[in-house]
Amino acid sequence: MRVTFCWPEISGYMAACWRSLAGRAGVDVRIIGFRSGVAGMIAAFADETVAGLDCRLLSPAERDDATLIESLVAEQSPDVVVLPGWLHAPYAALASSPRLVGARFVMIMDTPWRGTMRQRLARLRVGRYVARMDRVVVPGERAWQFARRLGASESAIRRGLYGIDYALFHPLHARRASRPGGWPRRFLFTGRYGPDKGIDVLLEAYRQYRAHVHDPWPLTCCGTGPLRETLAREPGVEDRGFVQPRDLPDVSAEIGAFVLASRFDPWPLVIAEACAAGLPVICTEACGSAVELVRSYYNGLTVATDDADALADAMGWSHAHHARLPEMGQRGQALAAAYAAEVWAERWFEMFAEIVGPRHGPAAHAPSLVPRG
Repeated sequence: MRVTFCWPEISGYMAACWRSLAGRAGVDVRIIGFRSGVAGMIAAFADETVAGLDCRLLSPAERDDATLIESLVAEQSPDVVVLPGWLHAPYAALASSPRLVGARFVMIMDTPWRGTMRQRLARLRVGRYVARMDRVVVPGERAWQFARRLGASESAIRRGLYGIDYALFHPLHARRASRPGGWPRRFLFTGRYGPDKGIDVLLEAYRQYRAHVHDPWPLTCCGTGPLRETLAREPGVEDRGFVQPRDLPDVSAEIGAFVLASRFDPWPLVIAEACAAGLPVICTEACGSAVELVRSYYNGLTVATDDADALADAMGWSHAHHARLPEMGQRGQALAAAYAAEVWAERWFEMFAEIVGPRHGPAAHAPSLVPRG
């Protein structure tokens, strides 16, 4: 099977997934993607992140060149083309390209259903495009609901859009637990330093937490964005800047709990990575991946969105129950295992096999696969 992924910006977690898929017999994987950091992207993954993969990175000038993109995709004569939603016109146009008339199409989408008027009207705008897709892949329940409202049938929707480099993170729980000083007393935030990530809420909650406990834990932040200077001025906060995937294990080994205060976050991969690393997770209800990965007082805590008081209480609870954190972190690893790159590759390989097979044969009507954990 020849498969071309048309992707937005590259990332460490997707590189791990693509490598796992490309390593399977019977599939030829090619990626067309944006070079990280262009047009204000939130991250700046080094090009070496996709080293060894058949990956063509598009420059800022190239990413809007529909003719070039069509040629890059068509030259592989793909059996399947994976498209990222409908917002990037040069990618979306591939679904109607005469040069790809024999290809099957898979659309990915992670936008959660929120019930806004814009979403309610979306089917009128993109319903025909969605109907053109052989499969629609979503990360979890919230996006599944939106896909259904766009007209995708249950038999066409698959969960499991994202995967992580589980093998990179899994050893960190044991490494952390065996530290001479015991389980670390430090919080971690990873993500864009911007309003959507609730940086102002996080800092207000952290101030409250510091004011109500003795010997407060530091807060390490990894990322970049417009509010970086605000973080730098906050007592107890350490800004590490953007951290490349190869350096994440060393950072995570110093952390006792992960915290995310997002106002809007469709399916943050950082929660899956934190769980894989054996970290208890504190996050807001806005974080879509919490639906699949966080169970309150089992492997973390979920709090109301935009509620600094609740977030401060959760940080205080973690501080007061330090002895429980190693067990909570270990529980989260079992939940994250379902998103390991190898499991991701199996899901996607089997989905491709379904749609490349006879159009109306048994494979075309196969039930949704049950993810393995």
